[in-house]
Amino acid sequence: MKCECCQKAEATIHLTQVLDGEVKKLNLCQTCAQENGIDLNSPISITDVLLGLGNQQGTEQSKESPAEFDLSCGRCQMTRAEFKKRARLGCPDCYQAFMGELSALTQAMHHSRQHVGKIPARQGNEARFSAQIAALQKDIETAIAKEEYETAAALRDKIRTLKEQVPSSESGGPNDA
Repeated sequence: MKCECCQKAEATIHLTQVLDGEVKKLNLCQTCAQENGIDLNSPISITDVLLGLGNQQGTEQSKESPAEFDLSCGRCQMTRAEFKKRARLGCPDCYQAFMGELSALTQAMHHSRQHVGKIPARQGNEARFSAQIAALQKDIETAIAKEEYETAAALRDKIRTLKEQVPSSESGGPNDA
């Protein structure tokens, strides 16, 4: 199989990505892979390749801001290189220390800056109501801080209405006889 970049050399590197159910394959020779920033000598994850983080040594960006690449967690001392290699965080403080990398990874994987997750079917409505109520309570605090008491009162009334609509999880369960 020929390299898709130069169309001359034999492809020895095969990358596959599934995006929105569509499979995309890229076949490169070693020279073209290195020219496109894929460092074949260091251990990298596929997320690094997809996000363009495969080769940080020798780039102009690393010469301009070396402090960014010497980043480490203040609590567990995990370095940026260790985080990239393990693809796991060492402690709760790592979330703050590596926020830039996590934000980029989340954006690339979920096409959003926030991971929403899934809600169990039985608790779906209850969880949605709870999330709405929590958001409204936060809005009330903001309105009170701005001394917008009419807005806060309207939000309070919305919360009361929502609480009346919340389905009761105490009745209708599998253990009721």
